[in-house]
Amino acid sequence: MRITVVQHEDGAGLGYLAEWLGLPCDVVRPYLGEEIPARPADGLIVLGGAAAAWEDERSPWQPATRDLLRRAVDEGTPTLAICLGAQLLTMACGGTVERGANGLEVGAREVVALPVAADDRLLAGVGTAVAVQYHQDAMTRLPDGAVPLMTGAQYPNQAYRLGEAAWAVQFHPEATPEIFTAWTDESDLEAAEELNAGVKAAESALVATWRPVAEAFAEVVRAGARA
Repeated sequence: MRITVVQHEDGAGLGYLAEWLGLPCDVVRPYLGEEIPARPADGLIVLGGAAAAWEDERSPWQPATRDLLRRAVDEGTPTLAICLGAQLLTMACGGTVERGANGLEVGAREVVALPVAADDRLLAGVGTAVAVQYHQDAMTRLPDGAVPLMTGAQYPNQAYRLGEAAWAVQFHPEATPEIFTAWTDESDLEAAEELNAGVKAAESALVATWRPVAEAFAEVVRAGARA
């Protein structure tokens, strides 16, 4: 059992997920010239990145990534799409992604599970939680048939499920405090030091919340491969 991972840039890797998943991951790095596969292995994870989901001239592998995500959904391959990955999944399946009207959402921020998430295979039991955020683009219209699972104060579409085995999350369950600090180090955020401290202070809560979600996704991958 293996998971195909699309990583969009050097500083946006698997982070916590490398340990939490407990399954071998085949990491594809298209920014280094590696080719996006036509179909994923037993599972698919598409990570975040700085480009917008529509900036194909900036990241010329994005059309192939959207094709890969669309095929994964169509074929029922367990999929976890994170931040830019979630936006690419949204566009691939007919939804809309736009520059967010409410500005940059960044740091350790609260997300809230919707009632339907109580029966979700990944997000059951999450409730109200803290998550690492770093985005300004927003999923403003979800694909037809998507089930919204989590919301937030600044941007409402924080997580959804599409079909039986594809999940999109706007936040970063994979991001360690060290990864987040590396992101802010490359930015011009005036509040970077405060934001870094907030994510570090939330570290135990981040692990307690998102590790079970990652483990649940790995179990979905195992179940699908066994079937």
